[in-house]
Amino acid sequence: MSYRWEPASGAFDPKSLAESGLLHEFDSKEAAEEWLTLFFAELVSHGVAEVTLMEEDRTVYGPMSLLA
Repeated sequence: MSYRWEPASGAFDPKSLAESGLLHEFDSKEAAEEWLTLFFAELVSHGVAEVTLMEEDRTVYGPMSLLA
């Protein structure tokens, strides 16, 4: 199974996110959550306001705000 963070809202460019290495797939939910802890500020700086954690095509949780 693979997990990924999907940008859910904000003024972001998907191509820019991909080029910046901010669209990943993970082997576990824990790895995805750890990555988000490290890179949420970069997502925000690219215009992402909310993300949703997906497992394949199933929503695990979200959308979740990245803004304080």
